[in-house]
Amino acid sequence: MKIGILSTNRNLYSTRRLVEAGVARGHEMPVINHKRCYMNITSHRPSVHLKGESITGVNAIIPRIGASVSFYGTAVVRQFEMMGVYSVNESVAITRSRDKLRACQLLARKGIGLPVTGFANSPDDTEDLIDIAGGAPVVIKLLEGTQGVGVVLAETRKAAESVIEAFRGLKANFMVQEFIAEAGGADIRCFVVGDKVVAAMKRQGKEGEFRSNLHRGGSATLIKLTPEERSTAVRSAKVMGLNVAGVDLLRSNHGPVVMEVNSSPGLEGIEKATNKDVAGMIIEFIEKNAKKSSTRTRGTG
Repeated sequence: MKIGILSTNRNLYSTRRLVEAGVARGHEMPVINHKRCYMNITSHRPSVHLKGESITGVNAIIPRIGASVSFYGTAVVRQFEMMGVYSVNESVAITRSRDKLRACQLLARKGIGLPVTGFANSPDDTEDLIDIAGGAPVVIKLLEGTQGVGVVLAETRKAAESVIEAFRGLKANFMVQEFIAEAGGADIRCFVVGDKVVAAMKRQGKEGEFRSNLHRGGSATLIKLTPEERSTAVRSAKVMGLNVAGVDLLRSNHGPVVMEVNSSPGLEGIEKATNKDVAGMIIEFIEKNAKKSSTRTRGTG
């Protein structure tokens, strides 16, 4: 098969590992810079072009699209779908998971455990908004933030009001969420491929840091999941419509709660913490499921 990896940097660990895993299994693995692609949008012969040439013969694609280029990246994925190319994560599913508010609403509708979450626009709502999330301390998140950027822990009501006012002044969209103190600055990354969790790790924030992202100095260790955590991760990916997802959970006093469902989860932390060939599992999933024109929008929203 010819499996294209949509990535802006072929030297990234995740991109390199996917290429290695695919080549090891006898596939052609071109890396396609989706930011440099341009499209011919037509009813009869839709096409994607790069450097003056039409991209042809691709059987499947693996989107590795950064949050900063979600709009254009998903447009390229959609164009490949129009061409009948199988995408391991579909454009609608990626868009759905990237919108934090939309994702929370969809997960809540399906009964998935979440931190209590508030969202508002008017400055008059500040006090009640904080109360909805259980009062201070609260976590305030920019909807467009990634890798822990744009996430603030407001430990007092006054601090929460100040942060909310600042975000409103920037005309930024944000959510106010319950702070899960019992998690102790740790979360669980569950890596879902298909209908099962293939690997999981515990990410612990460095001392004094409530965010556990590895990019912010957090550490990763192997962890054993409970059946409820496993089920929650798989159901969350399914609600988003994602075949490959990183589902981030917190262990709360009332069971696992989902913090985020990531459509382009990194491979470096999870492979090194678990010593598992996650890239190979993704390629194997594509081998079993990639059929021409089999892409369809799953779920709702």
